[in-house]
Amino acid sequence: MNRAARPLRVLRRLAPRTLRGRLSLVALTTAALLMTVLTVVFNAVMDRHLQHQADDELRNRAAAVATTIDTSGARVRVLETANDGLLDANVWIYAGTQLLEQPPTGPGDSPLTRAAGRLAGQPQPACTTARAHGHGAVRMCSLPVPGNHGTATVVTALDLAPYRASADTLLLGSLVLDAVMLGCTYMLTRLSVGRALRPVRTMTDQATQWSAVGSDERFKTEDHPAELARLGASLDSLLDRIRTVLRHEQQLTGELSHELRTPLARIIMELDWWRTRPRTDAETHASHQVIADAAQSMRSICDTLLNEARDHGANPDATPGTTDVVPVMHRLVRRLDTAGQVKTTVESQAPVLEAGITTAVLERLLSPLLSNAVRYARSRVTLSARCVAGGVRIDVVDDGPGVPEAFADELFQPGRRADPGDGHDGAGLGLPLARRLARAAGGEVTYDPGHTPGARFTVSLPAGGPEPDRR
Repeated sequence: MNRAARPLRVLRRLAPRTLRGRLSLVALTTAALLMTVLTVVFNAVMDRHLQHQADDELRNRAAAVATTIDTSGARVRVLETANDGLLDANVWIYAGTQLLEQPPTGPGDSPLTRAAGRLAGQPQPACTTARAHGHGAVRMCSLPVPGNHGTATVVTALDLAPYRASADTLLLGSLVLDAVMLGCTYMLTRLSVGRALRPVRTMTDQATQWSAVGSDERFKTEDHPAELARLGASLDSLLDRIRTVLRHEQQLTGELSHELRTPLARIIMELDWWRTRPRTDAETHASHQVIADAAQSMRSICDTLLNEARDHGANPDATPGTTDVVPVMHRLVRRLDTAGQVKTTVESQAPVLEAGITTAVLERLLSPLLSNAVRYARSRVTLSARCVAGGVRIDVVDDGPGVPEAFADELFQPGRRADPGDGHDGAGLGLPLARRLARAAGGEVTYDPGHTPGARFTVSLPAGGPEPDRR
């Protein structure tokens, strides 16, 4: 089995690696097979044609010799002519089976004479090819001459060496022509295939460059052939998916850094406070607890965002969990580091309001909304929740300056801020994160431009609990 597989491995190793080389090899092989068939057929036809020419010449010579034979009497007589030396060359004359004349240079028992005797014994004109010592192939034809008292037969012979030389010359010329044609076929095929594949190579290079930087450039397929247009459309679709993945990756990275900034700043502040002077055991323990809580918060943030991105990316139609929103709102308010002049209250229509979202995701959704409200509020922030048809509605309201009207359309775009120089170190990712998490759970985050004074953001979430039976 290994011996049988070895030639296959050698052939695979010798096979061209490029598509242009393989197509050129296929074209060369096809052309070689076709030219081989044409060469064999052409040379076979030319051999037959040369043989017919030799037979025609022999019959003409036999007919000329037949004019010198007299068969009108009781016996066959050969008449003497002025140029009978030319006519007698390679000519045998028989009266029945009796040899009357033969070439002056040929012995009576030569192979040619025996072949002529066999032809003379046939009643109809016939031709055959014989071989003589020192002459190679010789073509011989017979011509019966009927008479009153018997039949005479003229047999003529012709050396086929000149005809064989012509056939060999034609064969050599056809082989040389085949070699030239195969070389031209291979070169033209490589040039043609290379020229045809040049746009593909260009498109591949462009796609590689565009995918590396997430470019908006795309291929214009309307001016390309159908095959290149389909390739361009496929590459455009692939580039769109790559750009979406890159944008999602950048968004996720920015959201993680945005959400981790607050607990990380807490850890740094605690460490700086603890290092300023010696602390008691109780103070050290309290600092350790704050750092541990912040670290746990960072871990929860990472797990929540990464799990949400993975689960929603793998199964966008996955059913979210169920959470009572009221305890989550109270917990978020307790964690806020609010200034003394800003009062934060929680209002609920009912003691239990279940929404179709997990607790961790709900915290990450409400945190940026609540942080922004506390940051810009003058004196009061209200966090309220109530039941609506098919879900739960949560309003985050502050009495601050509100959102500038010109910036309202860009409010949920990642990285955009109404006033980058307002003294806050936000990255413009909190609101886009809140909206993305809400939409992933089947809800929405909206801004009410008609609310005054201040700003009101509304979170709409689907109702929690099992779906009703529709049977």
